[in-house]
Amino acid sequence: MERAEKREFVTELTEVFKASGSVVVAHYAGVTVAQMNDFRSKMRAAGGTVKVAKNRLAKIALQGTESEGMSDLFKGQTLIAYSNDPIVAPKVVSDFAKTNDKLVVLGGAMGSTTLNAEGVKSLATLPSLDELRAKLLGMIQTPATRIAGVVQAPAAQLARVFSAYAKKDEAA
Repeated sequence: MERAEKREFVTELTEVFKASGSVVVAHYAGVTVAQMNDFRSKMRAAGGTVKVAKNRLAKIALQGTESEGMSDLFKGQTLIAYSNDPIVAPKVVSDFAKTNDKLVVLGGAMGSTTLNAEGVKSLATLPSLDELRAKLLGMIQTPATRIAGVVQAPAAQLARVFSAYAKKDEAA
């Protein structure tokens, strides 16, 4: 890599560390090219990105960002996975690590919070932003449905009573 390429890589990584909702760092030694391509495509489909990181350049890129605390994780063959949605990257990485034991999650960061491997796994178990919105919308709609049912119930009961009296009068 030439100096200009290195500078460009560092500026790109700095922007990634500043703008991403979450960043996950993992070792990938032993992962085949086909597995890595599969992993990248899964991450891309979910809305995230995977990059192989040069440790020294990644540490330089971390300087002055909120995520500076995770610079200790960059040792050995590391990759970074990141996304704007804080749940996407940890979820995809954890799911892939379950099926492939060569990918080892080291930790990561979510904003200024540095996460260890357990923190990344617990973040992966949370529902995504879209799922949370759907649950919230469901919770908001449920009381309205119940209120409508309660309001309609007396009218329906009155109609049944009137209908019963009408049938009784017709029979008599």
